[in-house]
Amino acid sequence: MSGNFGSSSSIQPLSIGNVVSAGVRLYRSHLKTYLKLALIAHLWALVPIYGWAKYAAISGLISRLAFGELTYQPESVEEARSHVNPRFWSFFAVYLQVGINLFLAYLGVTIVAGIAVGLLTFILFLILGSIVIYLSPYFTPLLIILMVLPGLTWFYARWVVAEVPLAVEENINGSESISRSWELTKASAFRIQGIVIVTGLVTLPIMFLFNYIPNLFLIKLEPGSTIYTLVYLVSLLISLVGGTFVMPFWQSIKAVIYYDLRSRREGLGLQLRDHDI
Repeated sequence: MSGNFGSSSSIQPLSIGNVVSAGVRLYRSHLKTYLKLALIAHLWALVPIYGWAKYAAISGLISRLAFGELTYQPESVEEARSHVNPRFWSFFAVYLQVGINLFLAYLGVTIVAGIAVGLLTFILFLILGSIVIYLSPYFTPLLIILMVLPGLTWFYARWVVAEVPLAVEENINGSESISRSWELTKASAFRIQGIVIVTGLVTLPIMFLFNYIPNLFLIKLEPGSTIYTLVYLVSLLISLVGGTFVMPFWQSIKAVIYYDLRSRREGLGLQLRDHDI
């Protein structure tokens, strides 16, 4: 897959499939490097605050490395780290602010969905009568979920590359990086939402296998017991392995999205690297 991005006026957006395919190729071509960084990031994530900041910075580092490959300006890990490390706490601030923003978006979307479902239930009650009251405990939660998920993934799509400008661009701080993501994605939110959903579906089997299944063994164990603690630690270790595999793929996808948005909106005049990435 390749595309000639000569001028922003003639650029066509990469399709969902092209973005995911490019992310897979980046991931596969630099598997050892990205996995090593992701493993270090997840080990740091076990340390509160400082470790979380390290995790956020390494996430940005992977996206910077991927972006450099896309633009024919590859860097070594050391070169990329020299740019990322001085912004260490800014990456943490970006993750924290995006998390807060998504939580507030979740509350807002949930309230709106609840009101909408309540009005719908009332209208159906007027039409169908008391049968709606008996059925509402079954269909009401489902309707709310079906309304909340699209809204929440739309907001996530607007902030999906929030840390990438901070990792790639000069003279930018954390809040400006978040605003940059919002600005770049405003005309492509639904397409990026599709990319987010497809990427989520691609990584879902790994997350299910490494993150969810191990936790099932905790259900019948007594919290606080020795066996519970042992199983919990094993499940935590397994989840770290799953996260290590998933994280570089997401950061590669973010790099491709960011590259695509900048190419079309600002005319980078660069060529997306082909299958060798």
